Amino acid sequence: MFGLTREGRAIQACSDRKSVLSEGTEAGREDGKGELGMTELALYGGPKAKSTPFGEGKRFGEEELAQLREALDQNTLFYWSGRKVKQLCAEFAALHEVPYCVAVSSGTAAIHVALASLGVGVGDEVITSPITDWGTIIGILYQGAVPVFADVDPNTYNLDPSSVVAKITSRTKIIIAVHLAGNPCDMDAIMEIAKGKGIRVIEDCAQSYLAEYKGRKVGTFGDFGCFSLNDFKHISTGDGGLVITRDSELARLAALYADKYYHRSGSGRDPEWLAPNYRMTELQGAVGIAQVKKLPGICQRRHELGDRITQGISGLPGIQPHRITADSRATYWFYMLRVNEQELGTRRHHFCEALRAEGIPCSEGYIPRPVYCYDVLTKAQVLHGAGFPISAGFHAAVPAYGEGLCPVAEEVLATAVRLPVSEFFTDRDVDEMVAAIRKVASYFASRRAAAVKERGA
Repeated sequence: MFGLTREGRAIQACSDRKSVLSEGTEAGREDGKGELGMTELALYGGPKAKSTPFGEGKRFGEEELAQLREALDQNTLFYWSGRKVKQLCAEFAALHEVPYCVAVSSGTAAIHVALASLGVGVGDEVITSPITDWGTIIGILYQGAVPVFADVDPNTYNLDPSSVVAKITSRTKIIIAVHLAGNPCDMDAIMEIAKGKGIRVIEDCAQSYLAEYKGRKVGTFGDFGCFSLNDFKHISTGDGGLVITRDSELARLAALYADKYYHRSGSGRDPEWLAPNYRMTELQGAVGIAQVKKLPGICQRRHELGDRITQGISGLPGIQPHRITADSRATYWFYMLRVNEQELGTRRHHFCEALRAEGIPCSEGYIPRPVYCYDVLTKAQVLHGAGFPISAGFHAAVPAYGEGLCPVAEEVLATAVRLPVSEFFTDRDVDEMVAAIRKVASYFASRRAAAVKERGA
């Protein structure tokens, strides 16, 4: 079952894997069509479920060019002197119905700015998800704080509130809620936990533009909402990030921290505190204005297509659709299902191999392993031995990072299959994707059922 630990999966698999799981042997190829009445897999020479290219489109066009021309006509590309970054921030804040937005150089910078503005420093602990991009963690370490990883829900892949509670100590200062793949976290539970313990909340919305939890957009629940504008997100300025908040003082601090702590409207170059240069240029701001105008349509289309996949693959043997948090609206940066190898009748890598042969791009999992297994944490590695923040002697105890820390997260990554979602996909593209998944899953499950029946006889 999906909740098994790694050891449980191994024990279960050893009992009957050789006789049940298909690995594409010659015997497996022979019984595909005639004996079971199934359409032969493309992997074994059958027709592809999808033989036509996926829909494509241009992300950037005349709208972006018009904004770029205006930016160049200003005769300045500096954010404080020009109008484009200011306009981008105003429009993005209005879209989220919050008063403040600060532009930065990346989504990683957005998280770092939020952490610094909330006063995170040496000795503090920050609880977050082990299934996320490394950019979520970088700012924690640069502040000399300790990343603490809570486990995830096995169905939504987002933070499990009960695990968050178990990880809280007297040093806990922040919870970073990662809305993975466009799926909102359980924000009622997270905010209740945080409020009860006096903990601040940052929302990592890098993958979740315009996703909604109970009718409210993600990024508007915590103290900060942080977004990425890199080239692989819903919208892009090549690189860049945005930070939103309802708090005027936090907005002021965020703006200072993103710009060397220079008071552009006041004392100028006399910074009180050390801060990096995370500024956005006017060229990025210009592209961002045009992109934000397209954002509602992009997110609506991704929402429709992701839900269409779920509807099409629900009820398949050995396939668990990507479950969306209750009362939420997902905007699917990607779609991630899970496979139960025993019920499916084949191993995940072979399922993916068969799916790709049908013309459907996919990958095994999202990241290869939880971020707490990365060498930078397990070996406390920093470039050229410059020193590692959490081993600098300021912390009472450094967590034992490594395999086994969050068993559910590890199980999710070991059984997940990632599928692309694009606003340029047609309904036919997704229907053929669904047909391919159904074809492959049904093929292997039917072969498994036949093998079990034969063994029982």
